[in-house]
Amino acid sequence: MLLESGLYLVATPIGNLGDFTPRGAKTLTDCDLILAEDTRVTKRLMGLHGISGKVLRCDESATETGLAQALKILDQGGSVAFCSDAGTPGVSDPGERLARGVIDAGHKVLAVPGASAALAALIVSGLPSARFFFAGFAPSKAGARADFFHEFAAIPATLIFYETGPRLSESLAAMAKVFGDRPACVARELTKLYEETRRGTLSGLAAHYREADAPRGEIVVVVGGKSHEASDAEAPDLDGALEEALSRLSVKDAAAAVALQTGIARRDVYSRALALVAAQKRVAS
Repeated sequence: MLLESGLYLVATPIGNLGDFTPRGAKTLTDCDLILAEDTRVTKRLMGLHGISGKVLRCDESATETGLAQALKILDQGGSVAFCSDAGTPGVSDPGERLARGVIDAGHKVLAVPGASAALAALIVSGLPSARFFFAGFAPSKAGARADFFHEFAAIPATLIFYETGPRLSESLAAMAKVFGDRPACVARELTKLYEETRRGTLSGLAAHYREADAPRGEIVVVVGGKSHEASDAEAPDLDGALEEALSRLSVKDAAAAVALQTGIARRDVYSRALALVAAQKRVAS
């Protein structure tokens, strides 16, 4: 049976090859073109299932080329499949841009569901799953990372992040500083032989991974959301910290120091610092 014309986002295993669905295999068999974030990974999967077909690279640097190739086929009524390195396409990979381009050109985008590292980590974490927020990868630089985490600090839902092994302990420590010492789970190498799921507080997990060697493999960090019972008394005294810092530092340096100390976004701290300085000048005059 011929596939309906459209772009098929085909989920692939995140570790255990048995998780590839029969519909996923049939879609790759029947489509006119397969776009792959990593052609070696996708061709290996195809070989295990006896699938042959044309496979083109479509990673971050080749998304526009891949989109152009896809549109040529879709314009003729054909079908195209896209596979990311692992898991469900369109989540922290070129699939998002590819789907947007196909939609903008007036063609269909269809999902072929399957494995997802984010959802797998959520359901094994033991944290509330009725409401959750996926945030992807945090920036690598400390200041930008703190600002990034601060954007999600007030969300009353479980938070899901992707992270790399070398950055894991620093990222967990930064989360503890911004979010407070919330319950969390680090899920690594899900569905693979050396799968690890470690639960605890953010500070405890940060200490563990700081002392251990940097973990390998794909890592998902799941963090409890802001509690409705959280007391306002636990919030940092921003004005007090700024007044102390401003007594010995410039506005810019004081804002940077207090942002690092409290975990509050630098732009918000700087804005409040300017307001305090302006108020002090009005009182003095």
